[in-house]
Amino acid sequence: MELQSEIYTHSKNQQEFINAVFKRNTTCFRGFPDKQIAEAFIDELFFFMFGTHERKLGEEKLAEQYESLKNTFSALLYELIKNEEKVKQHTSNLFEAIPQIYKNLLLDAEAILKFDPAAQSIEEVLAAYPGFYATAIYRISHQLHIQGIKTLPRLLSEYAHSKTGIDIHPGAEIGESFFIDHGTGIVIGETAIIGDCVKIYQGVTLGALNVAKSAASTKRHPTIEDNVIIYSGATILGGDTKIGHDCIIGGNVWLTYSVPPFSVVYHKSEIQVRDKNPLPEALNFVI
Repeated sequence: MELQSEIYTHSKNQQEFINAVFKRNTTCFRGFPDKQIAEAFIDELFFFMFGTHERKLGEEKLAEQYESLKNTFSALLYELIKNEEKVKQHTSNLFEAIPQIYKNLLLDAEAILKFDPAAQSIEEVLAAYPGFYATAIYRISHQLHIQGIKTLPRLLSEYAHSKTGIDIHPGAEIGESFFIDHGTGIVIGETAIIGDCVKIYQGVTLGALNVAKSAASTKRHPTIEDNVIIYSGATILGGDTKIGHDCIIGGNVWLTYSVPPFSVVYHKSEIQVRDKNPLPEALNFVI
């Protein structure tokens, strides 16, 4: 009897849990874009512009593929907006912007080729560099963000984040010829402003000093002017923090205040090197 009672209780609890999940999902995810379709769309758009197999297609086939992308986006957006006229307008706005986004991305790729000694060709950058992929998804999601589309831009940027380890909020403003090297661990916050010809290395954070929810509508992230280099591990925080043009920010620097143009900012740590034999003091190792 006790066993039957336990089975009944378990079954009842499981059913209650399933009911709770069902009710929450049907309520909370109404008007929410399909995540898998969104990810498939953004990859299809990226490979349309930069995929190696697309070069084998003729103009007619490319035109058909482009129209198919428009249709996929419209269907995806309809799940979010449920208004045919608004969907049509947003689709038109996005695809009118795509040619300029494409030109800007080629400038980004050229900057990577120019400044990364390991880059052998523009094709290698387009096909293999995670920093370029993250920048591409950012530029498309940013266009959706400025069109006022909710949720979808963040889905796309977080998809790029999951693939590359590079977290760029679609609300950030980034200028031309943007260079990310390696990229893993980079975080660029929602209200960050980055000028032209900026180079950022792995582990850089452009973050907020104040993470209170009440500060959501304020500028919380720094401004980086033109021709700035920020080396790996640097952290720059605060909406009032401005890094002047042509600055160099060294690795592992922590900044919460502005820096004038043409400055070099570096973190100085003390490193000692000595002969290990003989040891001047006991070294205890616990394994």
